[in-house]
Amino acid sequence: MRTPFTIRLIQSTPRSGWLAIALFAAVTLAGVPLAHLVLPESNPLHLSAYTVSLLGKILCYMVVAVAMDLIWGYAGILSLGHGLFFALGGYAFGMYLMRQIGRDGSYGADIPDFMVFLDWKELPWYWAGSDAFLWALFLVVAVPGIVAFVFGWFAFRSRIKGVYFSIITQALTYAAMLLFFRNETGFGGNNGFTDFKRILGHSITSPEMRVTLFALSAALLIACLVLGRYLVTSRFGRVLAAIRDAESRVMFIGYNPLHYKLFMWTLSAVLCGLAGALYVPQVGIINPSEMSPANSIEIAVWVAVGGRGTLVGAVLGAGIVNLAKSFFTVTVPEYWPFFLGFLFIAVTLYLPDGVVGLWRKLRARRAPPAAPVAAAAPRRTADRPGKSRDDAATTAKGATA
Repeated sequence: MRTPFTIRLIQSTPRSGWLAIALFAAVTLAGVPLAHLVLPESNPLHLSAYTVSLLGKILCYMVVAVAMDLIWGYAGILSLGHGLFFALGGYAFGMYLMRQIGRDGSYGADIPDFMVFLDWKELPWYWAGSDAFLWALFLVVAVPGIVAFVFGWFAFRSRIKGVYFSIITQALTYAAMLLFFRNETGFGGNNGFTDFKRILGHSITSPEMRVTLFALSAALLIACLVLGRYLVTSRFGRVLAAIRDAESRVMFIGYNPLHYKLFMWTLSAVLCGLAGALYVPQVGIINPSEMSPANSIEIAVWVAVGGRGTLVGAVLGAGIVNLAKSFFTVTVPEYWPFFLGFLFIAVTLYLPDGVVGLWRKLRARRAPPAAPVAAAAPRRTADRPGKSRDDAATTAKGATA
């Protein structure tokens, strides 16, 4: 009898993993909201609005890193264009946020301010329904998913892989960035979307909304980790790993790699789109710079630093790099690109398995040595009659020779 899905989902993560997830959920879903909303500012445990927004942004980056690890660490497909899917999700939800401004904009018009400035008279056709929250959520999932599915179908069907695939994804995100920089596309051009006011009628800058967005980001990260763990430990994940290691052999035994790679590629893009949708209201802006190839390369750095093919390593890598980025860009911003390049080179040369790999090596060294296997006791010759005579004869024969 087939095991129910719920049981398989629970069994895919070990007990220590569930304990870590429970602790993380308690801190992010209860601890942070209480520290921001309940504790007074004079309390040393109080979290400021800036800190909550910064942590929420990093949580969104962690979701992107997990999505990147699913396609790179487990499918062996290095994408240098995941920033595109992240930005598309942000733009899809940003359209809703811009419509929620209403007549509170600088020009007091029914259309966004940048359209008034460009002398637009009405919304373009693809903005239809953008004032509906559910339609915005649909676009957040559908737009990155469709773009990834169409691109992946042609790329994987043509068996493009390796460095060629990486270059094509980088070219795709660069072309999209140039397209969104144009004012006539209807997405704000160079400035993008900003000056958001409200979500579902609630002020976007209120402490309650800020905490809600943070909690949703944490919940999305937990869901991505649980879902990712289930996929990579299932039969689907084993086939995907086999495709990563020996695609020709997998094809020889009757599997079609196209379906497996395309599913994981599309799922990864959708997760990035959801992360982008939560990122935009917390940061307060979305513009074409989010699609820059440098941002997509940085996503790969997060996974490499944490350790690809581990899921939790992607989370750690995104947290370490972005916390360091926040520090360097405030103190010595001109040195941040050099530090990032040095970090990537150092990890490639000395930590090929990332932080998680280093931790595993340290644990292996600290573990007590295994007890030696006891040597088998020699058999007594008296247990078998005639054995002594045979042994003696053999020894004598050898000595005579």
